[in-house]
Amino acid sequence: MTRTRAALTSALVLLCAGAGFLAASTLAAGATRGLLETVTGTDTTPVTTTTTATTTDTTTTVTMPSVIASDVTIGGTLVGGMTVDEATAAVKEAFARTIPVDGPAFELLLAPQKVGATASIRSAVTTALAAAPGTAVRLPVAVSSARVQRYVAEVAKRYDRKPIDSVLVLRHQRPFVSPGRPGRTLKRLAARQAILTDLRQNRRVAVKLTGANVPQAVSRKNFGPVIVIRNVSHSLTLYNGMRFVRRLGVATGQPRYPTPNGRFSIVVMWKNPWWYPPNSAWAVGEKPVPPGPGNPLGTRWMGLSASGVGIHGTPQPQSIGYSLSHGCIRMRIPDAEWLFEHVRVGATVFIVPA
Repeated sequence: MTRTRAALTSALVLLCAGAGFLAASTLAAGATRGLLETVTGTDTTPVTTTTTATTTDTTTTVTMPSVIASDVTIGGTLVGGMTVDEATAAVKEAFARTIPVDGPAFELLLAPQKVGATASIRSAVTTALAAAPGTAVRLPVAVSSARVQRYVAEVAKRYDRKPIDSVLVLRHQRPFVSPGRPGRTLKRLAARQAILTDLRQNRRVAVKLTGANVPQAVSRKNFGPVIVIRNVSHSLTLYNGMRFVRRLGVATGQPRYPTPNGRFSIVVMWKNPWWYPPNSAWAVGEKPVPPGPGNPLGTRWMGLSASGVGIHGTPQPQSIGYSLSHGCIRMRIPDAEWLFEHVRVGATVFIVPA
């Protein structure tokens, strides 16, 4: 009897132990389900990027948004609400736009790749994906300043213009000076800086080319004195360019020694000159005359590019108004001295048969 009771007691203990283990297993399973539901939740919204960090005890899941937040821009291009691929394409398209380069009579379109400009679009899109709504993300741009400088030098060949000097002609026995045209040269530094700013700030504002004037060496304003001598009328008229200054009486060459007609210039100017006999039949036996009252040239000599011919004063004022000289143009001594002060070497002299 005692042996039977002991066996029943052992069986009862084993049964209780088994029931306790089963209960514990059930509780553990329930706790595990509850824990999983707490970690994963019930949100079924899809995500594009998942980053998982695992330690020995826990697992942490970090999710990135599937689209860029609203009103975010990259380099001025709106990318809010776009996916990574959409934003990348939009920024590429915006960056590839050409820059208008406007000259005085031409317009060029500068593509960024022509000057080696590149943009860090991928990194900018990554930054935009994590940005708060309304963020303006900068677009980093690298550009070769040397290539921009070479491009501006090419543009300058179209922009630069050499000046055209004024030209003197005789019209209706009066001097006419053509207007000519000033030149221009491109302000290269300003053009280069404007292009670099457009590219680095991802702007496409038209670059307005500006330049500086290159003045004419000879223009209507600075043309200077012009003399017109009327051979038959025995008059000398001084002009300043085309503007009348003064008309004076002269003596011109006699028929045997005529004053030549044509276009000449003053090549030498002397005060109180010596007179030397020319190599001509009429001067045979004559001797040089020093400066003084009896000098045939008076007190002033303005030699012309016509050989042996000049404008000078004369101690014989009674010859003025006649054809009595040996080819030169004689003037009253005070008139010659006045003219000497109003002309210069290089001044043009027209002698016309009028």
